[in-house]
Amino acid sequence: MSSEELPPGASISRNTAFALVARLGSAVFTAALTLFLARYLGADEFGVFSLALGIGAVLLLPADFGISNSTARFLAERRHSRAAVADVLRTATRLKLVLSGTVSVALFALAGPIQSAYDASGLAWAIRGMAISILAQSLVLLYMSVADALTRVSLTLRLVLSESAIEFGASIALVLFGFGAGGAAFGRAIGYIAGAAIGAILLARTLGRHARQPPEGERVGARRLATYGGALLIVEGAFTLFQQIDVLLIGALLSAKSVGLFQAPMRLTAFLHYPGISLASGVAPRLARREGHEREVEPFLRAIRYLVLLQAFITVVAVVWAEPIINLLLGSRFAKSADVLRALGPFIFLTGFGALLPLAVNYLGEARRRMPIAIGTVLINIVIDLILIPKIGVVAGAIGTDAAYLLYVPAHYWLCRQILGLPIRPLAITLGRAALAGAAAAGVLALFGVSSVAVPLMVVGGAAALVTYLAVLTASRELDSVDFRDARSLLGSLRPSPGQTSH
Repeated sequence: MSSEELPPGASISRNTAFALVARLGSAVFTAALTLFLARYLGADEFGVFSLALGIGAVLLLPADFGISNSTARFLAERRHSRAAVADVLRTATRLKLVLSGTVSVALFALAGPIQSAYDASGLAWAIRGMAISILAQSLVLLYMSVADALTRVSLTLRLVLSESAIEFGASIALVLFGFGAGGAAFGRAIGYIAGAAIGAILLARTLGRHARQPPEGERVGARRLATYGGALLIVEGAFTLFQQIDVLLIGALLSAKSVGLFQAPMRLTAFLHYPGISLASGVAPRLARREGHEREVEPFLRAIRYLVLLQAFITVVAVVWAEPIINLLLGSRFAKSADVLRALGPFIFLTGFGALLPLAVNYLGEARRRMPIAIGTVLINIVIDLILIPKIGVVAGAIGTDAAYLLYVPAHYWLCRQILGLPIRPLAITLGRAALAGAAAAGVLALFGVSSVAVPLMVVGGAAALVTYLAVLTASRELDSVDFRDARSLLGSLRPSPGQTSH
């Protein structure tokens, strides 16, 4: 192998396993931090932090400008060439520093006026912390996308766990020292600054510090990156607005406390898209066009099927045990959040697909076809929120999210079906069997109670429901020996291979 060629990346199962561990590890830190902040700060100040987080998430999009996923698409097509990869990464980093730096400075300067507009005490310093984190988070997103595109998700694992651990420790320390919502925001900034530094070091070790210039035909200039990124900006901007519009409208129409009651269960469901992201990290880059290689469609189909089976069970648990989960994790002050969690049932089921399918379309080079879907998703959510929030309160945000996702996910599947020729009948059969197994599992959970369930009974009931769910799937022949072999392969991928070296 030439020194100018990058060694082959890891296998699909290994990349998927590493991605899953990375996301689950991050989810543990995120869930623990959310529980601490919600309980320690209370609904009012946690609402202030959530509002700042929502504003930061919206502005992260123009800061990123779609460059992270645009870079991933072009790298996946050139991942054999060390010189081409290094050249694309240098160009993307320069664009990121200019765009993200501009947005960060502007948000920092406007923190005071934004606090006045929302009339929320303490919001200004929380926004300043978010402004600093935007630049670093934008670089972290780039480095994660690069690692995924190069099929080296082990780098993502190290980056994500390091960033999450540092953010967790810094946020708790600053809050305990009395800095409140602002301290939580600056803790987030510290975590992402450390994550950006770690990501840069890992990629420098992988690519080498002095890669030569690639042939002119392999170069991807700033204009080409930004052009495809611009399409992604519209799509991802609309989707991020969809994710945050509930928080922004609830804050404007109701109160910061209402934001906290809505956002707490939403933050707890954040980890549910991790299986979809993990599977996407393993299979989506292999859908990119590469000379001399066929697109690997079969692993993508298996990933969709496994998501159906996983998300169906998770949805049943979240809906049937909404009250016990909220009482256990957040306490009685967030009792109204149980209605939000229960109402999020359709969203919880679809959220994994909302991570997998759009990323597949990006790697297929068809991001522009996502624009009408993303814009329609936002409009549906906004209209429902504006109509229902004044009438029924925070649950309206969950209803708007459900309705919008019921457009977003099926429309992306339809795009993938058009491009790749995906079948409909096998998916419909899997959905039917998962629904049957889910109904049986829901009945088992209900036997243990639906409003107040002791922790030992939750453990026993959850295990009994899972066994019932798997038994029905096996009896209906939805699960077979191939599926169990895939599960063993996924777990076995986490063991170091003989002679394996890190890059």
